[in-house]
This record gives sequence, structure tokens and C-alpha cells, in this order.
Amino acid sequence: MGKLSLAVDIGASSGRLIAGHLEEGVLKLEEIYRFENKIVKNQDQFCWDVDTLFMEIKKGIHECGKRGLKPDSIGIDTWAIDFVLLDEYDQPLTEAVSYRDPRTAGMMEEVFKVIEKDQLYLETGIQFLTFNTIYQLEALKRDRPEVLKRAKTFLMVPDYFNYLLTGKKSNEYTNATTTQLVNAFSKNWDAGIIEKLGINKEIFQEIMPPGTVLGKLKEELAADFGFDLEVILPATHDTGSAVVAVPEVEKTIYISSGTWSLIGVENRFPICVPKAHQYNYTNEGGVDYRYRFLKNIMGLWMIQEVKRHYKDQYSFSELVALAREATDFHIIINVDDGRFLKPDHMIAEIQDYCTEKNLPVPEKPGEIAKCIFVSLAESYQNAIIEIEEIFEQEFKTINVIGGGCQNEYLNQLIADKTGKVVIAGPSEATAIGNLAAQLMSLDEIKDLKEARTIIKRSFDLKEFTPAASEVNEECAL
Repeated sequence: MGKLSLAVDIGASSGRLIAGHLEEGVLKLEEIYRFENKIVKNQDQFCWDVDTLFMEIKKGIHECGKRGLKPDSIGIDTWAIDFVLLDEYDQPLTEAVSYRDPRTAGMMEEVFKVIEKDQLYLETGIQFLTFNTIYQLEALKRDRPEVLKRAKTFLMVPDYFNYLLTGKKSNEYTNATTTQLVNAFSKNWDAGIIEKLGINKEIFQEIMPPGTVLGKLKEELAADFGFDLEVILPATHDTGSAVVAVPEVEKTIYISSGTWSLIGVENRFPICVPKAHQYNYTNEGGVDYRYRFLKNIMGLWMIQEVKRHYKDQYSFSELVALAREATDFHIIINVDDGRFLKPDHMIAEIQDYCTEKNLPVPEKPGEIAKCIFVSLAESYQNAIIEIEEIFEQEFKTINVIGGGCQNEYLNQLIADKTGKVVIAGPSEATAIGNLAAQLMSLDEIKDLKEARTIIKRSFDLKEFTPAASEVNEECAL
């Protein structure tokens, strides 16, 4: 057996530790441990419980020992944008406030008072989202300026976990790019932007690329686990890891389907042209300094919230089945409307939207689920039209990766709406891409091209071809 790596993949609703190794040219996976994750209310802010999450990471590593496994390396990926600030004693000054917290309302406009919007896009190439790190820092400067002045270290969430494991501070490249503070061309912190914002540039750490060996575990952790590990940086941004697992990137649009939908293409250089700015596309960093030219749009968050408000009496598969049965209900809503980012009650918000737009109001669970799935397919189609316009070419194939690729109903809707072939899989794309980056660093895999060849032969993919649409949807976008 080749070297064994351990991927820690934490998303907005759950986390998992998955071990992987190469066996006769095939990547073999073993799920070690799973745990829940959720946003918690801390005083007046929505936060991530990073202390509990780190405890869960340690439990997962302990589980390896219980199974007689001693991984050679570990890599951590999470969502993007959110961060922790440390003081001069390396103690947290802030909670890991969630991007869904409303503190950033109006902050984009405040930033534009000191940095022109066009200039910010030209330098960073990053999509304008109200909750980007740059606007979170602006909110902190407004609400708690004394905290920002005291801060000595800026660590994004996976950087913080890596610091807890090794005692070493760094900012990993793919996640750093999502802050809207990294220059798209130099691939380093943009000192001009940071200076204009009035933030101490010394709090930001050296940007390190995926594949960097950060170091061994702290001695006390190695003693606790009974073995040591190399901590290796994968693409710590989960989408950056997921895109590694897209088996074919040439002439293919990918959709990383999870809580969010990330739709785009892989590119060798950033595209900061006016049309990309107009359509609000981003140029996030990837493995091997590839660029993920994509748009961050609504994903399965809405159906996750619907499931929660039904008190989990329906599974996701049951909601899909009910959607299939709602053959007489046909409406499309704008799932990317900001009102769906974090409403108090998702079902009520959807119903209110339909009432305001003079649309039939979904009442039954199947009607609500169908409304979401059909509307997601519509949103994907709109994004694909924009991508093809920017690149001035047609893409024949869509590769859906991540947990959402298991929704065959949605996959078929995408194929029917776009008229393109949809390839679904692999479902554990993020963990697979995380492992691939570690195995490249360990010289088990030669390069990104070989990694994708191995992934393609290691996992089953399913194809969905366009069919004549049976639905003439009423649209109110």
C-alpha cells in the first residue's frame, strides 16, 4: 500500500475525515469519521464554533488510531472568506463570524468610497459578494476598531486549524484569494488595497500554495494521538479542492454542487475584463496556480433549510421524490435573490416571494422542492449563457461534482434546461481533491494531470443526456 493521507473536509452543515491511498493506480477511500457543523448564535452574531470543530478533528484522528491506521499526512479544507484574529499572545480576539451574519450590510459601499469598484475588480478579479472578507474587516473596523488595532495575526478558518495542529501560521493561497485582498496577478496580498482600507498589513501571513508541507504536529498532539503526521496544505478552500477532482476540464463547465453552487471553468490566467466584471465572475486561486473562473450562486442551501423547517420529517431523497410527483406545479423563482441568503423561515420566504410576484404559491412539500430544483437549473443555465459569451465558445459538457451530484432529478433538469450532457461525479470531490494535493506533495502522484487521470478511473461517473422538456415553466425572475 502507498502512503496514506487523511483529508479533513468541513462544509457548512457537516465535516468528515476520509483516508485515501493509491492501490495499483486507483485511489481508495475510507471514511473515518463524520460530524455535524452549524452556525451558532453568539450574543448578537452568527458564528462557527471553531473550538468544537477542532475537537471533532482530533476525535477523527483518534479514530484512525483505533482502526490501526497511521496516516502519513493530513490536510484540512473548509468554506472560504471567514477568519479569526489573534492577539499578541496568539489568543483569539474574535469569534469566527459566519459570512451569513448581517454585519456586512452596507460595507461594500463604504469600501467603494476609498477604492473604486472597477479598480478593485481589475486588481483582484474577485466576485462582489456582500460578505467577502474585505467587507467583514470593514464591518469590524466600524463596530470594534479597538479589536482590529490589537490584532497581530489574521488566519482564515483552515489556517487557524493548521495553526492549532502545528503552531505555525500561514495563509494558504486558494482561500486567501477569496478575501478580495490578493492581487490576481502577483498572487500576493495587495498592499495598496490593504493600506487604503487602513488595516495593518502585518497581520497577514505569508501566502503558501497547495502542496506546501507546513510541518509536523505539536509534540503534545503527537503524543496524544500516538503517532505524528505531516500537515500538508491542500487547496484549503473546499471548492479549490473539489475542482481538482473534475476528471475533464477541457471544454467543460463544472458545477461544484453543495450548500452553494460554484459554476465555472478552469483557466490558466485571470480574466478581469469588463464583461466578467459586469456578470460578476470571480478568479479564485486553484491548485498549480490555475484560476477558477466561476460564479458563486445559490446551491442546495434552500432545500437544506426547507428540510430543517419541516423538522427533518422528510429526507432529501423523499423531497426529491415528492418534487417528481408535483407534475402540475410549474413556477421559477430567482434563487439568487438576496432575500434567500439567510431568511428567518425559508418556506415562508419562498411563499412570500411568489405572492409578491403574483405567482402560484407552493404549499405542499413537493411543490416547494420542485420550485427550488427547477429554479436552480434555470440559474445554472443563465450562468452558462454568460460563460459562453465571455469565452466566445460553446461548452458541450457540464460536470457536476460534490454531494449535489447524487440528485439525479436535478442532474436531468440541468441537462434538459441547458441542452448539454451532464456528467455526475465524483460525489466526494472535495475530499478527493484534498487527498490528491497531499499525494502530489508526497510524490505519490506526479502532477495535476496524472491526478485527474487517476480520479477518472477510480470513481464511477453517471451521464445524463438532454430530453425534450415536459415542463413549460412560468418564469418570474
